[in-house]
Amino acid sequence: MDGTLVDGVVRVGGDARQRFYDARGYGRPLDRNRIELAPVEAAHLLSRGDLDAVVDESERDGDRLGFREFLVRTGATLRFAVYKDLRDRGFYLSPTCEAWPGVDADVAAADSDVDFVVYPRGKGPWDDAVAYRIRVAGEREAVRAASLGGVVLAVVDEDGELTYFETDAAPTIGEGAAEAPDGSGAGSGEGADTSDTGLPAAVDADLLDDRVVCYATAEDLYEGNFYGQRLFGRNADSGPLQLSLVEGAYLAQRGVVDVDPAAVVDLGRDVEGERFDRRLRAYAALRDRGVVPKSGFKFGADFRVYEEFTDVDSLSHSTDLVRVVAPDHTFYPRDLSLDVRLAGGVRKRMVFALTAANGEIDWLSVARLTP
Repeated sequence: MDGTLVDGVVRVGGDARQRFYDARGYGRPLDRNRIELAPVEAAHLLSRGDLDAVVDESERDGDRLGFREFLVRTGATLRFAVYKDLRDRGFYLSPTCEAWPGVDADVAAADSDVDFVVYPRGKGPWDDAVAYRIRVAGEREAVRAASLGGVVLAVVDEDGELTYFETDAAPTIGEGAAEAPDGSGAGSGEGADTSDTGLPAAVDADLLDDRVVCYATAEDLYEGNFYGQRLFGRNADSGPLQLSLVEGAYLAQRGVVDVDPAAVVDLGRDVEGERFDRRLRAYAALRDRGVVPKSGFKFGADFRVYEEFTDVDSLSHSTDLVRVVAPDHTFYPRDLSLDVRLAGGVRKRMVFALTAANGEIDWLSVARLTP
């Protein structure tokens, strides 16, 4: 059985609807039992021998294309690798990409950053159920952070191996966001309400090097709210407390430590540039959500996050690693894989805080997925 390549899609007649669409979920039905296939679907049928060839009607002599020639003509190699893998795993799936003719306009508009809609096992395009929305990328392809969330990123590496990353644009962090002054629910990092209670006021402190050092009532900050670390070492049970610049700026802005908030922020900007402001806003938003963020340096992140906290002696395992990025951040899959692999190796979730200059934050979690 041959198909015909016309205007970027492959049309197949005869008993194609019963044989391919009704029985196995390929393509989209047309009239008279014909179907229309996206190039990747036709390539899969060619690879299986279900289609003998595809005739290119744009050529004068109507070239008959086998699998190899068809891949060269259509350039569907990466998508073919993902499509075949998911078919081999027992899924039916449909292409949904505006660049491919034959895709319903309303579906393409709704899923403009999606290459495939994958149906639950045992279901197909005739059912109203979706298991995954798949975005395909090569390992060197730039992927906009804003295009992720609610999709599965399928990365094809240079060896042709596949890695799937599940992305969530609304990960649960803590008990819920406090309302920010702009109504975004994220907190601005500059005077936003905080869930911290019972904090002292005007704690004697100095701005030294790249940290704030506190003296009197340091126990109230450390023992009950896990701000800072003991200057005399982690095993010390008394003495001064050292705060990071982010912690120091956060507490100074709230009148908790007696240092000039502007001086702390200026020093933070001197050593980190505008990234300090983003980290401060993300830190405030995490505190507003009722969690305890601490330095994530040892894990290559901005923060590690503790969700269950009563006092320092009852600390549970930290749950998340958070990296702060700009809303227009672009991921490269190799770097994303490093972050997610490291987080998974230490039993944590990888979360990105897409933090805008106006204080709004979009959260994005990314995790390995085995479909």
